[in-house]
Amino acid sequence: MATPVEIIAFALFALTTVGFSVGMVLVEDVWHAALLMGGALLSVAVHYVMLQAEFLAAMQILVYVGGVLVLITFAVMLTRREGPEVETV
Repeated sequence: MATPVEIIAFALFALTTVGFSVGMVLVEDVWHAALLMGGALLSVAVHYVMLQAEFLAAMQILVYVGGVLVLITFAVMLTRREGPEVETV
């Protein structure tokens, strides 16, 4: 049986995960969406730690946060255009 502290911690991180996920879907800026996705993935890793699955938590951080989020960040930085768009005829 879970203690009240564990239940409160789970509820807190569950709300954090849902908040980051909803924010990721609703935000208009791609850079902020990538940062919110990183927060959601990190909070999922916390859920793995709470389930005493430390290896899965480490893989979550290394593969998803470390790998996929870095690729998305580079894609956003390389495809982002600054300044007004000029049409060429």
